[in-house]
Amino acid sequence: MTERTTTNYVSGDQRVTNGWAVGGITLAAVLMMMAGTFQVLAGVVALFEDKFYATTPNYTFEFDATAWGWIHLAIGIVLGVAGFGVLFGNLAARIVGIGVAALSAVANFLFIPHYPFWSLAIIGLDIFVIWALAAHGDEVRG
Repeated sequence: MTERTTTNYVSGDQRVTNGWAVGGITLAAVLMMMAGTFQVLAGVVALFEDKFYATTPNYTFEFDATAWGWIHLAIGIVLGVAGFGVLFGNLAARIVGIGVAALSAVANFLFIPHYPFWSLAIIGLDIFVIWALAAHGDEVRG
């Protein structure tokens, strides 16, 4: 009597991908594009409406609204473009995405006194994106 067995060995270029990991990295790529859009919107608002964001006296990292507008605009554009690259499995986009998401989290941490709930929401998105790209980014290729 012959028994039929299966093995989980991977040979050559074959790759075993986890569906949850691919779903997580796809979600991270979409969140990068959304967070980039949010950052661009925050930047445009700061550029065109100087009095929209609250100003706090004696804050260590004091920038005017125009400076915050350019910061958010630049981060948003790069984060959104990197999100498209991650969606297609580009390694360089994944590396840029981790770096820009970290930069975005720091920028929004510094922006907390001006718009606290928005900043905390974007920081949460950035942390998820960093985790997904670092832990499972390579599983979306191919």
